[in-house]
Amino acid sequence: MVQTKKIALYVVVVFVLYTIINSPARAAELVQVGFEGISSAAQGVGEFMTELVD
Repeated sequence: MVQTKKIALYVVVVFVLYTIINSPARAAELVQVGFEGISSAAQGVGEFMTELVD
């Protein structure tokens, strides 16, 4: 099981590096989308907690 996780991690790292090297603009766009999603989720949690307090 541990070997499978290591192999999967290596495959993901190689894919990410390949994407960054091959298409840096697309990689930057994907990172931006990811951060926007995290920001949205954090804002939603904040609004939920505010409503719980009120």
